[in-house]
Amino acid sequence: MPDARELLHMNLHEVFAERDAAKRLAAIGRTYTEDVTFIDHDGEFAGRSAVNDRAASIIGDAPADFVLEEDGPQYVDADVAAMPWRFGPPGAPRVRGLDILTVRDCLVCRVRTLISPPSHA
Repeated sequence: MPDARELLHMNLHEVFAERDAAKRLAAIGRTYTEDVTFIDHDGEFAGRSAVNDRAASIIGDAPADFVLEEDGPQYVDADVAAMPWRFGPPGAPRVRGLDILTVRDCLVCRVRTLISPPSHA
């Protein structure tokens, strides 16, 4: 059974960064509870199917050269974990954010994604 650190990896790399729909669906079954809730700036999405639709939309709407990468240390406790990430061409992220996972019975039951406002330097 995956621990919180592994779930962070699965959420980012195997679900939200995965462009192959079949691989993403398989990962969703291994990563989330059936009643998972995903929350981001666009709203709240409930259930594995909704998480799949949201992940497909995010990665599908992005240019082919965009990658989703870890962007700092992971913060892990038994039932909560967080990881910063960046999204964009390698070496030139266009978006940065933070995923905060709530874990129940060794699966993610809630994902809260916070997006960093663009810098105006």
